[in-house]
Amino acid sequence: MKLSRDASAVLETSMRQNKISAEVCQELEELVAMMPDDKKLIYQNVDSNPVGDLHRYSVHIRIQHLITFTTFLLLAFTGLPIHYNEAFWAIPLNSMLGGLEVTRVIHRTLALIFVVAMVYHGLTLLFGTLRQVSAGKFDIRRTIIPLMKDVRDFSADMAYFAGKKANRPDMDKFMYKQKIHYFAAAFGNTVMVVSGSSFLFPEFWNSILPAEYASHWQEMMRLSHPHEALLALLVIAFWHWYNVHLAPGRFPMQWTYLTGKLTREHQIEEHFIEYLRNLVELPAERQYMRENLLKRGLAVSEPVRNRVFEEYRKTILMDAPKEAAMAEEPGK
Repeated sequence: MKLSRDASAVLETSMRQNKISAEVCQELEELVAMMPDDKKLIYQNVDSNPVGDLHRYSVHIRIQHLITFTTFLLLAFTGLPIHYNEAFWAIPLNSMLGGLEVTRVIHRTLALIFVVAMVYHGLTLLFGTLRQVSAGKFDIRRTIIPLMKDVRDFSADMAYFAGKKANRPDMDKFMYKQKIHYFAAAFGNTVMVVSGSSFLFPEFWNSILPAEYASHWQEMMRLSHPHEALLALLVIAFWHWYNVHLAPGRFPMQWTYLTGKLTREHQIEEHFIEYLRNLVELPAERQYMRENLLKRGLAVSEPVRNRVFEEYRKTILMDAPKEAAMAEEPGK
C-alpha cells in the first residue's frame, strides 16, 4: 500500500511518540507494504465483533454520553409540555407528571444534571489533554478540533460517493461528519443553558445587560429555548441516530457508546489513519492483520516502499548516541 501524505505524517508521529524499536518499525513496514491500495478489500474481509474490536472511548466519555442523552430526552419530554402547556397533547403529559408545577421542578432538576455533565465533559477533555501533553503523546489531529484536513476529506468523500474516486479519504479518529455533530450539539447545548438560565435568573441578566436591551434579550431567550429544543430533538432523531445506529452496516445499533470499542471494519473504512495508530500501538492487531491478509490471499505480491519507515530508522540512529550519553550522566 502506498500511504498518503497525511497517513505517512501521522504514522511517523505515532511511531516517534510510542518510541518503537527498529525491529517493530521493520515489522510495520512489511505489513503496510503487504496491504492492498484498495481499502475496500481490507475492511470487507476482516473479522469484526459487533460490540467492538478496537478501543475508542474512555469510561468517562461513555458516562457523560449516557447522562447527556438521557437527560436531553427527559428534558424534551418535560420541557415541551411546559412551553405548550395549553396544547391538547401537553395537558395529559403534565397531568401524568403531577401537574405543571411538578413538571417544572423535574425539568429544572434535569437541567442541573445536564449542566453537571457538560462541566464533567469539559474537565475530562482538559485533564485528558494535559495528561497526553505531559506524556509527550498529544496529537491535535487525534482530537475533535476542526482542521483544514476535514475540508479536504469532505471534498474527497463527496467525490467518492459520486463515483469519481475509488477509495474514501484517509480520515482520522474523528471524521468531518462527527466533528459537525459534536459542535452542533455543543452550540445547541450552550443555547439551551444560556436561555434557560435567563428564565431562572432574570435579575442576573438584567444586572449585566444595558437596560434598553434587557427586555429584548429575555424575549429572544423565551423564543430560543423551546425552538432550539425542538430543532435538537429533530436533529438527534433524524440525523445523529441514523448516521450512528440506523445506517447500513450499523443497524440496529452501534455498541460503541456502551463498550467504548469500534468494530475493525468501521475503523478501517472511516478512520483508517487511526487504524494505522492501532497497528503501531497493538502488537496483536499487527499479527491479526498479517495473518488475515495471507489467509485471504490479499497480500500484495509487489510491495510498495514507503519512505516514512526509512526516515524513522534514521531518527533512531541519530537519537541513539544522545540517549547513551544521557544514560551515562550521573543521576540519570
